[in-house]
Amino acid sequence: MQKEIAFQLIEVNRQFYQTFGAAFSATRGRIQPGVRRVMGGLLLETRLLDLGCGNGEFARALAAAGFRGEYTGLDFSLPLLREADSQPDGLRATFRQVDLTADDWHLTTGRFPLITCFATLHHIPGAELRLKLLNQARAALSPGGRLILSVWQFLHSERLKARILPWEQVHLSAVDEGDFLLDWRSGGLGLRYAHHFSAAELSQLAAQSGFRVADSFFSDGAEGNLGLYQTWEAQ
Repeated sequence: MQKEIAFQLIEVNRQFYQTFGAAFSATRGRIQPGVRRVMGGLLLETRLLDLGCGNGEFARALAAAGFRGEYTGLDFSLPLLREADSQPDGLRATFRQVDLTADDWHLTTGRFPLITCFATLHHIPGAELRLKLLNQARAALSPGGRLILSVWQFLHSERLKARILPWEQVHLSAVDEGDFLLDWRSGGLGLRYAHHFSAAELSQLAAQSGFRVADSFFSDGAEGNLGLYQTWEAQ
Protein backbone atom coordinates (compact mmCIF):
# COMPACT_ATOMS: atom_id res chain seq x y z
CA MET A 1 0.00 0.00 0.00
CA GLN A 2 1.24 3.49 -0.84
CA LYS A 3 2.15 5.50 2.26
CA GLU A 4 -0.11 8.36 1.19
CA ILE A 5 -3.10 6.00 1.02
CA ALA A 6 -2.24 4.50 4.41
CA PHE A 7 -2.03 7.95 6.01
CA GLN A 8 -5.41 8.89 4.50
CA LEU A 9 -6.99 5.76 6.00
CA ILE A 10 -5.43 6.51 9.37
CA GLU A 11 -6.92 9.99 9.16
CA VAL A 12 -10.37 8.57 8.37
CA ASN A 13 -10.27 6.62 11.64
CA ARG A 14 -8.67 9.44 13.58
CA GLN A 15 -11.49 11.77 12.61
CA PHE A 16 -14.07 9.13 13.48
CA TYR A 17 -12.79 8.41 16.98
CA GLN A 18 -12.24 12.08 17.75
CA THR A 19 -15.73 13.05 16.56
CA PHE A 20 -17.71 10.00 17.64
CA GLY A 21 -15.57 8.78 20.55
CA ALA A 22 -18.31 9.37 23.14
CA ALA A 23 -21.03 7.79 20.98
CA PHE A 24 -18.79 4.81 20.22
CA SER A 25 -17.90 4.38 23.90
CA ALA A 26 -21.60 4.31 24.81
CA THR A 27 -21.95 1.15 22.73
CA ARG A 28 -18.98 -0.52 24.46
CA GLY A 29 -20.24 -0.92 28.02
CA ARG A 30 -19.10 -4.53 28.39
CA ILE A 31 -16.31 -6.71 27.11
CA GLN A 32 -16.91 -9.22 24.34
CA PRO A 33 -17.40 -12.94 25.11
CA GLY A 34 -14.09 -13.73 23.41
CA VAL A 35 -12.26 -11.30 25.69
CA ARG A 36 -14.03 -12.86 28.69
CA ARG A 37 -12.82 -16.28 27.54
CA VAL A 38 -9.25 -14.99 27.25
CA MET A 39 -9.46 -13.49 30.74
CA GLY A 40 -10.15 -16.93 32.17
CA GLY A 41 -6.59 -17.97 31.35
CA LEU A 42 -4.76 -14.87 32.56
CA LEU A 43 -2.60 -14.60 35.62
CA LEU A 44 -4.02 -12.08 38.06
CA GLU A 45 -0.55 -10.82 38.95
CA THR A 46 1.37 -9.80 35.84
CA ARG A 47 2.42 -6.75 33.84
CA LEU A 48 0.00 -6.23 30.96
CA LEU A 49 0.30 -3.85 28.00
CA ASP A 50 -3.02 -3.22 26.21
CA LEU A 51 -2.69 -1.84 22.65
CA GLY A 52 -5.80 0.08 21.62
CA CYS A 53 -7.28 0.18 25.13
CA GLY A 54 -10.24 2.37 24.07
CA ASN A 55 -12.52 3.44 26.91
CA GLY A 56 -10.87 1.15 29.47
CA GLU A 57 -13.66 -1.42 29.68
CA PHE A 58 -11.14 -4.28 29.58
CA ALA A 59 -9.18 -2.70 32.44
CA ARG A 60 -12.36 -2.36 34.50
CA ALA A 61 -13.27 -6.00 33.80
CA LEU A 62 -9.79 -7.06 34.93
CA ALA A 63 -10.20 -5.09 38.16
CA ALA A 64 -13.59 -6.69 38.78
CA ALA A 65 -12.01 -10.13 38.26
CA GLY A 66 -9.41 -9.39 40.96
CA PHE A 67 -6.47 -8.41 38.75
CA ARG A 68 -3.63 -7.28 41.02
CA GLY A 69 -0.95 -6.73 38.41
CA GLU A 70 0.21 -3.64 36.56
CA TYR A 71 -1.83 -2.47 33.56
CA THR A 72 -0.72 -0.02 30.85
CA GLY A 73 -3.21 1.03 28.17
CA LEU A 74 -2.31 2.84 24.94
CA ASP A 75 -4.72 4.57 22.58
CA PHE A 76 -4.71 7.65 20.34
CA SER A 77 -8.30 8.81 21.05
CA LEU A 78 -8.53 11.40 23.81
CA PRO A 79 -12.33 11.07 24.15
CA LEU A 80 -11.93 7.34 24.83
CA LEU A 81 -8.92 7.82 27.11
CA ARG A 82 -10.83 10.31 29.25
CA GLU A 83 -13.35 7.58 30.01
CA ALA A 84 -10.62 4.98 30.45
CA ASP A 85 -8.95 7.10 33.11
CA SER A 86 -12.00 6.76 35.36
CA GLN A 87 -10.49 3.51 36.58
CA PRO A 88 -11.79 1.45 39.51
CA ASP A 89 -10.10 1.90 42.89
CA GLY A 90 -7.30 -0.54 43.52
CA LEU A 91 -6.30 -1.04 39.88
CA ARG A 92 -2.70 -0.08 39.12
CA ALA A 93 -3.42 1.35 35.69
CA THR A 94 -1.70 3.88 33.44
CA PHE A 95 -3.32 5.22 30.29
CA ARG A 96 -1.30 7.00 27.62
CA GLN A 97 -2.15 8.72 24.35
CA VAL A 98 -0.04 6.92 21.75
CA ASP A 99 -0.29 6.58 17.98
CA LEU A 100 0.31 2.86 17.41
CA THR A 101 1.34 3.52 13.81
CA ALA A 102 4.23 5.73 14.97
CA ASP A 103 7.85 4.60 14.73
CA ASP A 104 8.40 4.37 18.48
CA TRP A 105 5.99 4.25 21.42
CA HIS A 106 8.72 5.49 23.80
CA LEU A 107 7.90 2.95 26.51
CA THR A 108 10.33 3.18 29.41
CA THR A 109 8.70 0.75 31.80
CA GLY A 110 10.53 -2.42 30.81
CA ARG A 111 9.10 -5.47 29.10
CA PHE A 112 5.71 -7.11 29.53
CA PRO A 113 4.91 -10.83 29.95
CA LEU A 114 1.53 -10.20 28.29
CA ILE A 115 0.38 -7.84 25.54
CA THR A 116 -3.23 -7.62 24.38
CA CYS A 117 -4.52 -5.99 21.20
CA PHE A 118 -8.28 -6.41 20.97
CA ALA A 119 -10.25 -5.00 18.01
CA THR A 120 -7.36 -2.77 16.93
CA LEU A 121 -5.21 -4.44 14.27
CA HIS A 122 -7.99 -4.31 11.67
CA HIS A 123 -7.83 -0.51 11.83
CA ILE A 124 -4.12 -0.46 10.87
CA PRO A 125 -3.81 -0.04 7.08
CA GLY A 126 -1.27 -1.87 4.97
CA ALA A 127 1.20 -4.68 5.61
CA GLU A 128 4.10 -2.32 6.34
CA LEU A 129 2.37 -0.52 9.22
CA ARG A 130 0.95 -3.75 10.65
CA LEU A 131 4.37 -5.38 10.69
CA LYS A 132 5.90 -2.29 12.29
CA LEU A 133 3.32 -2.37 15.08
CA LEU A 134 3.78 -6.11 15.64
CA ASN A 135 7.57 -5.88 15.62
CA GLN A 136 7.37 -3.20 18.31
CA ALA A 137 5.00 -5.41 20.28
CA ARG A 138 7.43 -8.33 20.04
CA ALA A 139 10.26 -6.08 21.22
CA ALA A 140 8.15 -5.05 24.23
CA LEU A 141 7.46 -8.67 25.25
CA SER A 142 9.39 -10.41 27.99
CA PRO A 143 11.12 -13.68 27.00
CA GLY A 144 8.41 -16.33 26.81
CA GLY A 145 5.68 -13.67 26.71
CA ARG A 146 2.42 -13.79 24.77
CA LEU A 147 0.51 -11.46 22.47
CA ILE A 148 -3.26 -12.01 22.46
CA LEU A 149 -5.26 -10.21 19.79
CA SER A 150 -8.61 -10.11 18.06
CA VAL A 151 -9.82 -8.80 14.72
CA TRP A 152 -13.32 -7.88 13.58
CA GLN A 153 -15.08 -10.38 11.30
CA PHE A 154 -17.75 -8.02 9.96
CA LEU A 155 -18.21 -9.88 6.66
CA HIS A 156 -19.86 -12.68 8.64
CA SER A 157 -22.83 -10.37 9.34
CA GLU A 158 -25.40 -9.34 6.71
CA ARG A 159 -26.29 -6.34 8.87
CA LEU A 160 -22.70 -5.12 8.94
CA LYS A 161 -22.10 -5.85 5.26
CA ALA A 162 -25.01 -3.49 4.52
CA ARG A 163 -22.93 -0.71 6.08
CA ILE A 164 -20.09 -1.01 3.57
CA LEU A 165 -19.73 2.14 1.48
CA PRO A 166 -17.89 2.83 -1.80
CA TRP A 167 -14.39 4.26 -1.46
CA GLU A 168 -15.46 7.27 -3.51
CA GLN A 169 -16.97 8.56 -0.25
CA VAL A 170 -13.41 9.46 0.84
CA HIS A 171 -11.98 9.94 -2.65
CA LEU A 172 -9.90 6.74 -2.59
CA SER A 173 -9.64 3.73 -4.86
CA ALA A 174 -6.16 2.15 -4.58
CA VAL A 175 -6.76 0.24 -1.33
CA ASP A 176 -5.71 -3.33 -0.55
CA GLU A 177 -7.84 -6.42 -0.98
CA GLY A 178 -9.87 -6.92 2.19
CA ASP A 179 -10.05 -3.18 2.98
CA PHE A 180 -13.51 -1.71 3.57
CA LEU A 181 -15.16 1.58 4.46
CA LEU A 182 -18.11 1.24 6.85
CA ASP A 183 -20.60 3.80 8.07
CA TRP A 184 -21.55 4.68 11.63
CA ARG A 185 -25.13 5.80 12.40
CA SER A 186 -25.23 6.74 16.08
CA GLY A 187 -25.03 10.45 16.85
CA GLY A 188 -24.53 11.32 13.19
CA LEU A 189 -22.99 9.77 10.09
CA GLY A 190 -19.40 8.62 10.60
CA LEU A 191 -16.95 6.65 8.48
CA ARG A 192 -14.50 3.97 9.59
CA TYR A 193 -11.78 2.03 7.79
CA ALA A 194 -11.36 -1.67 8.63
CA HIS A 195 -9.53 -4.62 7.13
CA HIS A 196 -11.18 -8.05 7.13
CA PHE A 197 -8.61 -10.74 8.02
CA SER A 198 -9.01 -14.40 7.22
CA ALA A 199 -7.59 -16.85 9.76
CA ALA A 200 -4.88 -17.84 7.27
CA GLU A 201 -3.94 -14.21 6.61
CA LEU A 202 -3.68 -13.46 10.32
CA SER A 203 -1.56 -16.56 10.94
CA GLN A 204 0.72 -15.56 8.06
CA LEU A 205 1.14 -12.13 9.63
CA ALA A 206 2.15 -13.82 12.88
CA ALA A 207 4.91 -15.75 11.09
CA GLN A 208 6.11 -12.65 9.26
CA SER A 209 6.51 -10.78 12.54
CA GLY A 210 8.33 -13.57 14.36
CA PHE A 211 5.44 -15.21 16.26
CA ARG A 212 3.95 -18.69 16.48
CA VAL A 213 0.17 -19.09 16.73
CA ALA A 214 -0.54 -21.02 19.93
CA ASP A 215 -4.35 -20.74 19.89
CA SER A 216 -7.06 -19.51 17.53
CA PHE A 217 -10.84 -19.33 17.91
CA PHE A 218 -13.94 -17.41 16.80
CA SER A 219 -16.33 -15.69 19.19
CA ASP A 220 -18.73 -12.74 19.64
CA GLY A 221 -22.06 -11.86 18.07
CA ALA A 222 -25.24 -13.91 17.88
CA GLU A 223 -23.54 -16.59 15.79
CA GLY A 224 -20.27 -16.55 17.72
CA ASN A 225 -18.21 -15.54 14.69
CA LEU A 226 -17.81 -11.73 14.70
CA GLY A 227 -14.37 -11.85 16.29
CA LEU A 228 -11.28 -13.91 15.43
CA TYR A 229 -8.97 -14.36 18.44
CA GLN A 230 -5.40 -15.65 18.38
CA THR A 231 -2.68 -16.13 20.98
CA TRP A 232 0.83 -15.63 19.65
CA GLU A 233 4.16 -16.63 21.19
CA ALA A 234 7.43 -15.04 20.12
CA GLN A 235 9.75 -17.45 18.31
